[in-house]
Amino acid sequence: MERQLVVTIDGPAGAGKSSVAKLLARRLGYRLLDTGAIYRAVAFTARERGIPWTDGEACAQIARDLDIHFDFVDETNHVFLGNIDRSADIRTPEVSQGASQVSAHPPVRAALLDLQRRLGAGGGVVVEGRDTGTVVFPDAGMKFFLTATETERARRRVDELTRAGKSVDFDQTLAEIRERDTRDASRDVAPMVPAADAVMVDSSTQTLEEVVESLAQQVVGQSKR
Repeated sequence: MERQLVVTIDGPAGAGKSSVAKLLARRLGYRLLDTGAIYRAVAFTARERGIPWTDGEACAQIARDLDIHFDFVDETNHVFLGNIDRSADIRTPEVSQGASQVSAHPPVRAALLDLQRRLGAGGGVVVEGRDTGTVVFPDAGMKFFLTATETERARRRVDELTRAGKSVDFDQTLAEIRERDTRDASRDVAPMVPAADAVMVDSSTQTLEEVVESLAQQVVGQSKR
């Protein structure tokens, strides 16, 4: 009999975590928890209320009161704040930078930790973020760290935003990715590093389908042990 595992997928921006996590969850029949979207939601809400992303305590209060849930809509995992679909609003480059800033505040991370663990309770869930295997679910049944070269990640980000109808510059996008990588990896609280027992996956030269197939086989194998 297969066990229902908590599967974590961590990695830097643009590595393909969201796409891989979505397809893997659908493939396994698991729920999908996008922790990065939760931090984006905090950053978006702060901006809407005129609260600086540097104000850790105010952002933490937003995190404590956050009314967020996820639902698949036409095969896409949508993010709802209250009853409003904010999936597109939280994916802008500006909010991405804000998410990285608010996530560096210890009070914000503490406020969201319990929420994330409740949403992932009971297993049968794919969790995507930057510290899900090290901090949020250190005892997860299966952990992956997904990455790709900086250039490939910038290209993917530009393609994603272009498809969404946004005009973006490749060099600026690459610079933002490098800046975010540095900030996420060097922050004092929950830096973005692979868990010691995570499986490293470089998606630079693999198709999305190849990555998902490989991860699915490993999860199924682990669930039968």
